[in-house]
Amino acid sequence: MAVKQAASAFENSPDRRRVALLGATGSIGTSSIDLIRRNPDAFDVAVLTAHRSAASLADLARELDPDVVVVADEAAHGELAAALQGTSVEVAAGAAALVDAAREPVDLTVAGIVGAAGLEATLAAVEQGNTVALANKECLVCAGDLVLATCARTGATLLPLDSEHNAIFQVFEAENAADVEKLVLTASGGPFRTWTREEMAAATPQQAVAHPNWDMGRKISVDSATMMNKGLELIEAAHLFPVEAANIEILVHPQSVVHSMVAYRDGSVLAQLGPPDMRVPIAHALAWPARMETPVERLDLAEIGSLDFEKPDEARFPATRLARQALDAGKGATAVLNAANEVAVEAFLSGRCGFLDIAALVEAALARVESDTIASLEDFRALDTEARAVTESLVKSGS
Repeated sequence: MAVKQAASAFENSPDRRRVALLGATGSIGTSSIDLIRRNPDAFDVAVLTAHRSAASLADLARELDPDVVVVADEAAHGELAAALQGTSVEVAAGAAALVDAAREPVDLTVAGIVGAAGLEATLAAVEQGNTVALANKECLVCAGDLVLATCARTGATLLPLDSEHNAIFQVFEAENAADVEKLVLTASGGPFRTWTREEMAAATPQQAVAHPNWDMGRKISVDSATMMNKGLELIEAAHLFPVEAANIEILVHPQSVVHSMVAYRDGSVLAQLGPPDMRVPIAHALAWPARMETPVERLDLAEIGSLDFEKPDEARFPATRLARQALDAGKGATAVLNAANEVAVEAFLSGRCGFLDIAALVEAALARVESDTIASLEDFRALDTEARAVTESLVKSGS
């Protein structure tokens, strides 16, 4: 009976949830809006933000009627303001306006801005004590201690949106955390899982973004191809769950059906399964602590037939090794890792370096940039700027 009541709590709730969508035009924002459209009586979208997609943002604003819309790129402000002229929507632009929008009083903030660019807005939401559905793993990679300390001070709740961390969240028995032996993060292996180093050396951006299972943005798709995405997720998991980093394992699972697992000391291994569709973890966060209906294709395990697992090959994919080394080094090393990776991925996508150069550039930056503890946003900004400058110089020199 208790289970039945919990399952119906979402649909029967008399209150609409006020939602802020940070990164509304990206893949996470688009999936979130699809679910919100299907439940119009359950949600009230209060805030929409985008980086520079003024036309798309204006279309969403006219449909969803938020209180505030913000475009981070100030050059797009005129287009957005003109498109929303005559509406009651407040229009703003720029980094400061983005942070102000994240401070709006809402029930749930979906943090879907890609990369370190999302840190300040996400931290602003956390500072308000909001419940934050965190798709931006870089927030914890860059400044995990700062974000978690702020959560502890303000009472904010983090709900992981990455499919892997959301899977762990669903099967992690918090009251029995001492009984957990290890976490297992699954990885698809990306489009180059079976490629040799020689083949990957000639890989093009078009090949790297063609993920075999997931529909993601270009940057995240390249991270999946290098397996840096799994390295970043390793760091994120170490911050989110009370498990030693040495007890977080990565396992390649090409079908992307088992999204992650938790192993307990009695020999039990609990896994969360689902289709490779981000609307599943997003729906879990939107309706939490209840559940909501989704339109995703249901699993047919008989049709799938078999589920395969293999250990990652760090000789071909050194990114996971670099991430673990940065996590073990502590201080701000993971922020350096992230900054260097963002610069290197952009260089690859723009044709200024090769695919294998991405991990090499990150490793070189980690060796050259001396990091210190990140206790404030100012500390992060200084280290992030230095790491980006060093990596950019490495790209230009061809090192």
